Amino acid sequence: MIDKKPLFVTGIGTWIGKTITSAILVEKLKADYWKPVQSGDLDNSDSQKVKSLISNKISFIHPETYLLTQPFSPHKSADIDGITIDAEKFMLPQTNNTLIIEGAGGLMVPLCKGFLMIDLIKKLDAEVILVSQNFLGSINYTLLSTFALKEYDISVRGIIFNGKKDHYSEEFILEHSEITFLGRIPEFDVLDKKAIKEAGNYIDL
Repeated sequence: MIDKKPLFVTGIGTWIGKTITSAILVEKLKADYWKPVQSGDLDNSDSQKVKSLISNKISFIHPETYLLTQPFSPHKSADIDGITIDAEKFMLPQTNNTLIIEGAGGLMVPLCKGFLMIDLIKKLDAEVILVSQNFLGSINYTLLSTFALKEYDISVRGIIFNGKKDHYSEEFILEHSEITFLGRIPEFDVLDKKAIKEAGNYIDL
C-alpha cells in the first residue's frame, strides 16, 4: 500500500541515524528517496549512501534540490557557496511510489531566513518519523522535538530508536510524548545491504 503522505525522516539532532533509518525504510517499503538539501560531503552524500545500502530495483533516488559544498547548517553553507535557498523551490518529486524524505539535522535547522526544517515539513505536508538515540540529554531533545511537531500541527507516524535500548528513557519519552513506538534499529557489526534488509523486520509501520 502506498502512503498518501510522504514520510519525512527527521531526528532529534545531527548524527542520530537518519540516513540509516531512511535506507531501512526505503528497502522495507521499496519506496523512493529524496534528500532536499545535502550540506557538505558531496563525494559521499546521503543519497549515495542510501543507494549503496538498498537491494531492491524499484526504489528511485530523486535528485537534491540544493547541493551545498560546506558541512554546516544549510543557511551558512548556502551563504558561503554564494547560493540563495528559495523556500518556493522545494517541490515534491513526481512519483506514484511511497516517498521517504530525509531532512538535514533536526527540526530547527535553518534553511534560509525565516524558514526552518520544520517549516519545510509543513510545506510538503509530510508525515514525520522521528529518529532518537539513547544518550544523556536525549530525553530533553526528543520531547522538545515532539512538542514542536505538535505546535506546528504536523502529523507524526511515530518514533524509531536507533541503537542501544534504555527502558528508562524510552518509557518516559513514550509516556510524555504520546508518540507511537515504531521499533528499534539494532547496532550493526557490519553495515551492508543484508543488514539494512534484516533491520526492516524490527520496524512496524
